[in-house]
Amino acid sequence: MTVDVFTREQPDQLATGRRTLALFPGQGSQRPGMAAWITGYPVAEEVFQRADDILGIPLTRLCVEGTADQLRATDVAQPAIVATSLALSAVRAQQGSVPAAVAGHSLGEFTALAVAGVLDEDAVLRLVRRRGELMAEVSHRYDGAMSAVIGLAAEQVDALCAQVTSGVVGVANYNQPTQTVVSGAAAAVADLEDLARVAGATKVVRLKVAGAFHSPLMADIADVFGAELDRYTLHPPSTPVLSAVTADYVADPTEIRALLRGQLLAPVRWVETVRRATADGYDDLVELGPGQVLTGFSRRIAPDLTSTAISTPEQHG
Repeated sequence: MTVDVFTREQPDQLATGRRTLALFPGQGSQRPGMAAWITGYPVAEEVFQRADDILGIPLTRLCVEGTADQLRATDVAQPAIVATSLALSAVRAQQGSVPAAVAGHSLGEFTALAVAGVLDEDAVLRLVRRRGELMAEVSHRYDGAMSAVIGLAAEQVDALCAQVTSGVVGVANYNQPTQTVVSGAAAAVADLEDLARVAGATKVVRLKVAGAFHSPLMADIADVFGAELDRYTLHPPSTPVLSAVTADYVADPTEIRALLRGQLLAPVRWVETVRRATADGYDDLVELGPGQVLTGFSRRIAPDLTSTAISTPEQHG
């Protein structure tokens, strides 16, 4: 389903004449001290206090003073990143900065949906905590791996995956035109890495992740997570949502529910998503959350757009 993104005028657009697409990062963006800025911002502190109460873990402490090792666990990293992005978005909204549309990379889609009013923040925090727990369980069950292939076109990587016979392996993230992440059984990923080097990849990097995310190895948890999703009411978005599962706008709650379940297995189509944003005439891409991974991707995909990473309220974009 396609939404006419030109019909809504948000406060920041009216003030500046520019249209902003807010981008929310996924797992891997976590870093020590990523929420150290929240002191003195009551709306941000409230987000974290609710997260502590709802999840029963000291998320505030972990995001303010936790170590990299403490933040690396999937079931901690996911709510930590989402809470940090939600807190930052709440502060910016209070300051009058509201995006024309939102998009998220994998986990970041949950943040985008909360900002768009599809799910309330409490529900999103519970869902991403459960999502992280389930993904961690699969990681213990299967010997999975992920690897970034740099220097080859995505079509080449797709073709190489099809040549691997030692196990399941496929594309997990289309991050940049020449950076593609593959995911699957560890032996199959190793074989893919060898094929990529022979094919001329400039670099092949094994990722430090707990399992084979966005691959068929996640099928075991898709139904379980789907049942978890069914416990919550989803609403039509108040702000257009550009899904990185389809690189298209999504507005129907039933479709959104299916995409959130399916994204566990489906690749992240980030290149197509940013190109869609370019085609739809956005002026600025603003990454809200820890790190600047999506900003780096966006600058390589769409160099003519203004891409800015904002990880504290003091930064502007």
